[in-house]
This record gives sequence, structure tokens and C-alpha cells, in this order.
Amino acid sequence: MSTPPNSDPRLEQAAATDESLMAAHEKLLGKKPDDQANYRLLPLNLLFVFSGLIFFAGTYLNLYSGHFNPLVYNEHALPHVGPAEAPKMTPEQFREFGKKLFNNAACNTCHQVNGLGVEGAFPPLAGSEWVQGSEERVIRIVLHGLQGKITVKGKEFPGATPMPTFGKVAGSGFNWSDDKIAAVLTYVRSEWGNTAGPITAEQVAAIHGKEGDHKPWTVDELSKLP
Repeated sequence: MSTPPNSDPRLEQAAATDESLMAAHEKLLGKKPDDQANYRLLPLNLLFVFSGLIFFAGTYLNLYSGHFNPLVYNEHALPHVGPAEAPKMTPEQFREFGKKLFNNAACNTCHQVNGLGVEGAFPPLAGSEWVQGSEERVIRIVLHGLQGKITVKGKEFPGATPMPTFGKVAGSGFNWSDDKIAAVLTYVRSEWGNTAGPITAEQVAAIHGKEGDHKPWTVDELSKLP
């Protein structure tokens, strides 16, 4: 019986025999490449799933991102680029607003801070039947102005200096908004012992829309109104 090659005990033996190496090669060669396009479906399914997620994420951001504006808190709202809406004033704040307008404009120059006016020149507002009377008349006076003679508390005033136009109408030097006119009227109708009710911006806006750019009123014209 012959001795296998390389079995000499005097030589260092290999870690693996030739037979074991051949068997390993044959095992590896048994896994042939897929030449018939028999691909596994799992990678394709994952591709469709991730594509759908990306499409959904893009659609969601487009609808609810608010254009990534940091001022948008409502996810359904678009960015607001206009001026922020001013908070609504309480009745007392509205009256105080009217007081500031009265004292900072030409009102107190003619009618005085105490509302007593100037004898023979400018009629008083304190106790005035015009101030405490018809809301529509007094709104028109401030909105469009007043010219000519007027009798207040039994005294006649010549109207040498007409009441100026305060509203946002043609010829106005003040261009007051409906809110400002309502506020100053609310103040004068409740100051110096006057007890008339407040005037709202909606009331002024209604008269403003009805009369437009009316010229300054006269007492005769106002007397025909309710």
C-alpha cells in the first residue's frame, strides 16, 4: 500500500487537504447566477412603499406647511402678509380713545377742554341738544362739517368759522376713519354731564355710505332729518 503524497510526518502538514478544498469549490459553484430574471419581489415591494411615502410627505407639506411662514399657527391657513388686525377695544378704552382725539385735534381749540365753547363764537358741547340729540345729525356734522348759523341752548352762534370736515371725504383736512368719528362722538356725548349713548363705527359707516362726499351741512338741512 502506497503512502499518500505529502504524508511524510517529517513535513509540516497543510491546514486543509486537497479533498476538502475541492469539495468547498464544488459547493460554491453549485450556486449559479440567476440568468432567467427570476428576481425576488421583496425589493420591488419596498421600492413602491417608499415611493408612496415620499409622495405622501410631499403632498402633506404642500397643503399644510403654511409656506413655512413662522407666523402661521393654523396648519390649514396661508401666510398672512397684511397688517395685523388691531384688538377690539372695550367701551371704556373706546371712550378714552375719543378723548385723546378730542384733545389732540382742533376740537378743544374751538369747543374748549371743558366743552363750554367760546361765547359768541363757538357753541358749547356740554348740555348741547345737538350733541345729545339725533345720532344721525351729529354724525353728519362731524363727518361732513357744518356751516352757517346755529342755535345751541337758546343762544345763536353766527358760524363765522365753519365746523371743519373730519371724515374721509372730499375736502377733508383730517381724513378720520369711521372708528375715530365714532370714538370722539362717544366721548363728547358722555362728558361734561352729557348722558347720551355711544356711537358705533357701523353707524358712522352707514351714514358715510349713504351720503358719500356731501358738502358741509347747514342747520336747515339737518332740521329736515329725523
